[in-house]
Amino acid sequence: MTAVDVDVPFLLYDRAVFVPAAETLVLADTHLGKAAASRVDAPLDDGTDTLERLDRLLADTEPATVVIAGDLLHSFSRIPRGVKDDVGRLVDAVDGAGADLLVTPGNHDTMLEAVFDGETTAEYALADGETVVCHGHARPDAAADRYIVGHDHPAISIDGRKRPCFLYGPATDDGTDVLVLPAFTRLAAGSTVNGMDGSDFQTPLVRNADAFHPAVRDDSSGDVLWFPPLGACRRLL
Repeated sequence: MTAVDVDVPFLLYDRAVFVPAAETLVLADTHLGKAAASRVDAPLDDGTDTLERLDRLLADTEPATVVIAGDLLHSFSRIPRGVKDDVGRLVDAVDGAGADLLVTPGNHDTMLEAVFDGETTAEYALADGETVVCHGHARPDAAADRYIVGHDHPAISIDGRKRPCFLYGPATDDGTDVLVLPAFTRLAAGSTVNGMDGSDFQTPLVRNADAFHPAVRDDSSGDVLWFPPLGACRRLL
């Protein structure tokens, strides 16, 4: 399938997005504690993996602000051993990079106050005056030119290989652009978007899935490959 050019005012990184006009790095769905909550041995230490990759993003983007767009935590009902320390390490990493940290709580973050005493808000307007970040499990109240959300953990299957992907819908929500981020945790299997329509998404911000462009980042080169909207490329995937 041939990649296309998509004009966007942001930069896509390792399961995260940087908005240069707001000097803001946004990532979603870290799901800290998912490995500890698993009934089987997890393939990696999710806390260490998250922190190592976040450190690289902080060095690459040098943000003034870091926003976790929900589901910082995984468990609804308890704090697994080590999660409080992982959250503390994350806070220290952002602070050490000279950035401010903010969380827009997601549906999994019912126990967030037990481990995080930093700034939280249901939705956050970036300094560019155009972008609002939230988790995406509920429709934001604030109007914006662009919404950045997580929640659905999009992934795409290309030639039989499943990969995390971004989904970008220009003017798809009553004229507002919508960017859906993949889960930052590598322990999330992801929802394969190839055959999904609007009713299959959990976020109310994706109503016409056919209008959303998938984007995949090549981990080896760092290049981002944009594809035609899902409605145009489903039969080619």
